[in-house]
Amino acid sequence: MADILEMLGELSYFGVFFLLIGINSVPILMIPTWMVLASFHTLDASFDPLALAIVGATGATIGRVFLKRYSSLFRRFIGKEQQSNLDVIGTFLNKKRFGYLIASFVFAATPLPDNFLFVAYGLMKAKSFGLYLGFWLGRAISYYIMISISNVVLVPFLQLFENEYIGILLADVIGIASVIFFTCINWNLLITKRQFKLIKPKLWRI
Repeated sequence: MADILEMLGELSYFGVFFLLIGINSVPILMIPTWMVLASFHTLDASFDPLALAIVGATGATIGRVFLKRYSSLFRRFIGKEQQSNLDVIGTFLNKKRFGYLIASFVFAATPLPDNFLFVAYGLMKAKSFGLYLGFWLGRAISYYIMISISNVVLVPFLQLFENEYIGILLADVIGIASVIFFTCINWNLLITKRQFKLIKPKLWRI
């Protein structure tokens, strides 16, 4: 990992930018991207934390655009009822002025699994500039904070992820289960009548 970072570090911010695009285009089995950026800063102190956060957030956002785009291709494999159900929540968020922006910001600025949020966006075929703006703002802020305190938090987190790959797998399993659960909520009933009900999953129509 360190060798890869050193090689990309020679490309300066361009290396950071393209690496973040690649990492954020992949839905699973990726370590937190703030750790990658903090590692760049630790290996080369000439990287400015603010510039690194901005470049990283931009690369991460473009990566999530790709993730959302190809996630939408899997919409054809879920049942018609679930497709209509996802359209309901999509329409609801579109009616809220800052619905997508707030949702993306909260996921990007906190430890919540935003990779699976964009998978859900893809299944919903969400179309809103706000979802990308919210994500960029959340990532830029969280990246800057984590890079700034990387001398305190980086080593313990790296040791955790080196020794406990099961943690990454567990987080991905929880994220996948969350997406399935999200698609099974009867959003029309929940939004209009405030009643919670699940739709029987019909995920793979092959």
